[in-house]
Amino acid sequence: MSAPDVTALLAELERSQPDLAEEARTAVEWLTGGEPLETVTQLDVCEFLWYTLPLKVGPQKAGGDHERLARSLGRLLLLGGMERYAALCESPTTLQILRTYAREGEDAGTSAYQQALEATGVLPPDVPELQWSMIMGPEELGAHIACSAALELAIQAGESVDRTELTRRWLTEPRTDLGGDSWLNRVHGERLNRWVLGRGPARRELAQPFEVRLHAPVTPQPLPVLHRLLSLAASGESLPLRLAPSPEALRLRDLAERELGAISRDGAKLAITDYGLRLLRSKKAMWKAVTRLLLARGEHEFEVSAREAALMLLADGTLMSPTQLRERVAEVVGGEGWHPATSLDDVTGPVTDLVAQLTALGLAFSDELAVRMDRPGQLAALAALRAHALRPRKYVSSG
Repeated sequence: MSAPDVTALLAELERSQPDLAEEARTAVEWLTGGEPLETVTQLDVCEFLWYTLPLKVGPQKAGGDHERLARSLGRLLLLGGMERYAALCESPTTLQILRTYAREGEDAGTSAYQQALEATGVLPPDVPELQWSMIMGPEELGAHIACSAALELAIQAGESVDRTELTRRWLTEPRTDLGGDSWLNRVHGERLNRWVLGRGPARRELAQPFEVRLHAPVTPQPLPVLHRLLSLAASGESLPLRLAPSPEALRLRDLAERELGAISRDGAKLAITDYGLRLLRSKKAMWKAVTRLLLARGEHEFEVSAREAALMLLADGTLMSPTQLRERVAEVVGGEGWHPATSLDDVTGPVTDLVAQLTALGLAFSDELAVRMDRPGQLAALAALRAHALRPRKYVSSG
């Protein structure tokens, strides 16, 4: 069966229902973006009806009536034999969402749209391997569309669908249509490339060698210093606060308590938390928590950029003086457009704190003359950089 031709369908609609033809032409152009109608999925139709139509198709283009435009699109899709998609155009859900936008405003309408979209079952969920971005590049958008189409097909086939498992399978399995590559690998490559092409030429030059190095996951390493502290806290024995005589030990205790939430104060003593017990029982979980902490979100982006530059500079085990490290970080971050002239004073705080974290965790050696990472520290730097580079893109207002 040949795919429905939009031009022919519009001509037929012009003959049978001329009053709807122009609205249908407007709607299908927005829906397909010029692509063949056969490429349209349920997700495309829902997003058009419940988001694009009420928010982006102005009253003039919609003939003054979004509901009428939706009905017109439904007639066109029905003529093309796409009954299920046509039914969506006049469904109670569509009418309710369009009226919510009209009566209660954008926020209420968007909330109704998101709830309805989730209820369809065709929206790919976040999975352990990938959190979807709000702002998708071409590869990620392709992966999202492919996963949604697979979910739609499984639902229509009457299968019992585990959305998470199906999405994971579609993302991770090699695919012939991708030349043996996987969607997950494509998305990771796209995100790494975007990360490398960040602000400023100095930053790009520093990050370029990491594009290939960060493709593969980093094997979790033991963290004996932190493990020892948590083991002592979990032993049931008293852990007096005065146990920390050195600056490194004090910083480790503070990190475990305030930054990780792995230990807590019980009067004048420390005790392990439930989360701390989970970290203690899993080397992988402890590694992930600690390496993500090195470029923790929630800080000002400038501070994250300074810490990120410092990790890249130290990731090969290079021996640098604290002053050299701060100077190089200032050079890199200064070209990213944060300040007209980034100074040593601007980067001293975040860089000094990062080095203190690494030293307390036993991942770096530092004193007044030198800073250097050993092999576990280098791997921790790579793991932290990889997690940061592969994070999903979100709108600024979403954090």
